[in-house]
Amino acid sequence: MNWISNYVRPKINSLFSRRETPDNLWTKCAECGTMLFHRELADNLNVCTSCDHHMAITPRDRFKALFDGGIFTEVKVPEPVVDPLHFRDQKKYPERLRAAQKATGERDAMVVAEGEILRTPFVAVAQDFAFMAGSMGMFVGNAMIVGAQTAVKHKRPMVVFCAAGGARMQEGILSLMQMPRTTVAVQMLREAGLPYIVVLTHPTTGGVTASYAMLGDVQIAEPNALICFAGPRVIEQTIREKLPEGFQRAEYLLDHGMLDRVTHRKAMRDELVTIVRMLQGLSAAVKADLPAPDGKAAAKA
Repeated sequence: MNWISNYVRPKINSLFSRRETPDNLWTKCAECGTMLFHRELADNLNVCTSCDHHMAITPRDRFKALFDGGIFTEVKVPEPVVDPLHFRDQKKYPERLRAAQKATGERDAMVVAEGEILRTPFVAVAQDFAFMAGSMGMFVGNAMIVGAQTAVKHKRPMVVFCAAGGARMQEGILSLMQMPRTTVAVQMLREAGLPYIVVLTHPTTGGVTASYAMLGDVQIAEPNALICFAGPRVIEQTIREKLPEGFQRAEYLLDHGMLDRVTHRKAMRDELVTIVRMLQGLSAAVKADLPAPDGKAAAKA
C-alpha cells in the first residue's frame, strides 16, 4: 500500500478543493440588483427585502401564504383535448406542454383551490406565469368554469390572481373562445350574488385583460404590476411617440380610475377578507382564535 497515494494526496486535495454549492441559493432582484438568500426571500413572500419589488410567486406558494395555516383543498379541473389543432412551431405543442409540466410541476397554467382566509371561506384561482407565460388555453377556461361552479355550489366568494401573457397561440381560435367562456363564469357568480375579486399581478396582458381579469366587482393590483392589452413597446412602435413614465403600471392605472386598490402582497389577506365581508354584509373578521372576552365577567373582575 502506498500511503502517499492513499492518504496524503486525498488529504491535500480535500484541503484545496472547492465545495460545490447549489446554484439556486441566491436570487438577484431584477429591480435593484440585490442578491437575496432564497429562504429570506421565501419568508418575505417573494418580495425584495431591499426595494419591495414583487417577484413572481407560484400559485401553491401563494395559497400557502393566503389560506389559514397554509391549508387548502385543490379543486380538480377537467382535462381538455391535447393539441386539437396539431400545432407545431419550433417544437410540437405536446412537447412544449410536457416541458412546462416538468419545469413547474403543474398540469397547466391555472390552479383552483378552496379554503378559509381569517375564517372566511373562499374559492381562489391563480395563474402560473412560469407555465408557458400563464397563457390562456382551454385548461384555463375549464379552471375558471370549475372555480365559479364550486363557488356557487358552496356559496363562497371567488378571488382570481391573474398573471398571463395573453391567449395561447398553439390553441388558436379555441384559445380565443375562452374569453366568452370565462365571462360566462363571472356571470354565474353575479347571478348567484357572490363577490368576484380580481388581483392583477405582474404581468397581466392580452386576452386575459380583455376578459375575466377586468370584470371584478373590485379590482386590486400588486405594486408596479404591468397591466395592459398591448404592451408599451408595441404601442410606442405603433404611434411613434414616447409614453408617459409608469404607463400601464398599477399605480398609473389606479390614478386614472381603472383600479380600485394597489395592495402589498403581505397585506392581501386582510384586504380580501375586509372587502368580501363588507360586500356580503358580514361583521369584521376576528383575527384571533380566542373567543371575545365576556363583558359581564370583566365587569365583575
